[in-house]
Amino acid sequence: MAKKFLYFVAISIVLILVAAIAFRIWGEEIARAALVPTAEFEAQAPLEPNAYQDPALWYSRPGIGVNDPARWQPAYASDHGPLPTPADQRPPQHAVFFIHPTSYLSRENWNAPIGEEEAERIARIYVRGMASPFNAASEIWAPRYRQATMGSFLTDEPEGQQAIDAAYADVLEAYRFFIESVDAETPIVLAGHSQGSLHLLRLLREEVKGSPVADRLVAAYVIGWPISVEHDVPELGFAACATPQQTGCILSWSSFAEPADPSALMETYAKSIGFDGQPRGDSRILCTNPLTGMFGGEAAADRNLGTLVPDDSMSNGELVPDAVPARCDDRGLLLIGDPPELGSYVLPGNNYHVYDIPLFWANTQADVARRVEAKVGGGASAN
Repeated sequence: MAKKFLYFVAISIVLILVAAIAFRIWGEEIARAALVPTAEFEAQAPLEPNAYQDPALWYSRPGIGVNDPARWQPAYASDHGPLPTPADQRPPQHAVFFIHPTSYLSRENWNAPIGEEEAERIARIYVRGMASPFNAASEIWAPRYRQATMGSFLTDEPEGQQAIDAAYADVLEAYRFFIESVDAETPIVLAGHSQGSLHLLRLLREEVKGSPVADRLVAAYVIGWPISVEHDVPELGFAACATPQQTGCILSWSSFAEPADPSALMETYAKSIGFDGQPRGDSRILCTNPLTGMFGGEAAADRNLGTLVPDDSMSNGELVPDAVPARCDDRGLLLIGDPPELGSYVLPGNNYHVYDIPLFWANTQADVARRVEAKVGGGASAN
């Protein structure tokens, strides 16, 4: 699953590199040729002990100040009628750990070197647009890590998994430093997107489940990576969020406009092996409706408190309410109706993977606040 899931993301990059007709004939081969490294895998030396004490290894953490991309707060579009009423007060104190998605596309290395200029630039944009809905937190931590390059997900060769494992090793060290740094009584929110969600799933299984942190978990936002309700969720140690006030649970969605063609995703998903060791097959994908905070169901666009519509640079944008509906279909995909105009990074098949979180920016912010309030107030828990 991890080796191929981002194939459909790579398609959009390949379209820029080759003629469309060539892609239609030799698409998968071209994607691999364009993105899979040809060099031998070089094992990543472990980071120095307590390396994450260095603020330079974080995009976001306490003390960064105005340059912290996760603290960005977009404004509502001024020309869009009555605006949603803001919350009366911030939610109780809580800390967020956010793992950014793939921003390294080079074939030169299997893992991104820390400080690689273009990967860092894109990662900061991702943190700005995807971690900022969590900015009501008292602390937001988003680490730099030696992420697996995009091509690692497009090959069956062992180097691909080795690169993913190496990236996870950095994430694990960052997570452990985060836990050591946050007050032991502070509620925790974990979040990630795409490659970040893949690493978050492993954290949940191997590090969080059964640990003292599990009792502090408000929710895990594991977005943009398919999770089998049957074969994955029971192994994670945390239930899927069924109600808007439930805590200690998991939320996930993968967004497609209509008409949707998720064939590339569904074919790979069906052949993949779940966390229980069984093929995922046609089992339902976990779909949280971000407009309701509930498992499955549908909601009209008037439930959308604000979609983050980016500018061409993807580094700025404004919130537009009532822009996008949401409906979980029988497969577990999140359908958002007619394709909204959000920019040039929509993937083939009307796949809005890059926009999974911006589509529901304000609702995600409200969802976190609601669950933190429930956690601190002793509301419903999954455990």
